[in-house]
Amino acid sequence: MLPHPPRLVMRLFHQAAHLWFRLTRPLTMGVRAVALDEMGRVFLVRHSYLPGWHLPGGGVEVGETALEALTRELREEGHLELADSPVLLGVYLNTFVTKRDHVLVYVARDVRQTHPRGADREIVETGFFPVDKLPQTLARASRERIAEALAGAAVSERW
Repeated sequence: MLPHPPRLVMRLFHQAAHLWFRLTRPLTMGVRAVALDEMGRVFLVRHSYLPGWHLPGGGVEVGETALEALTRELREEGHLELADSPVLLGVYLNTFVTKRDHVLVYVARDVRQTHPRGADREIVETGFFPVDKLPQTLARASRERIAEALAGAAVSERW
């Protein structure tokens, strides 16, 4: 197993990647999922380059549909398989790095993990969490998306 690069190096890489995307793509789009297993637990990931826990997901590549990207990201980040077609929760403007980024969030029910996912350079930790016992360090946007999907909170347009 390769050692984890320092957080600052990963953060600089993340910012450089966004700069590259900004120069080569006028608009960026990502996907994330409120991914629930058969017991209603939410799947979350902890990245090496961002603090806290987050919904799984990532960027939509050129020539890829949003659902193809979501399927790929769930497989890569958690060894997750979709049981049914996910349902679009909302489209969010994410101005964290650039004012050009939109995130499509889906609700995916009855996802199945084919096998546990170990840590690597990008993903430090993953897990399923009961909705009433989410990690204290859950990112604000992820917490809000979970509330929108599962607790009837009003759906925002901003990440």
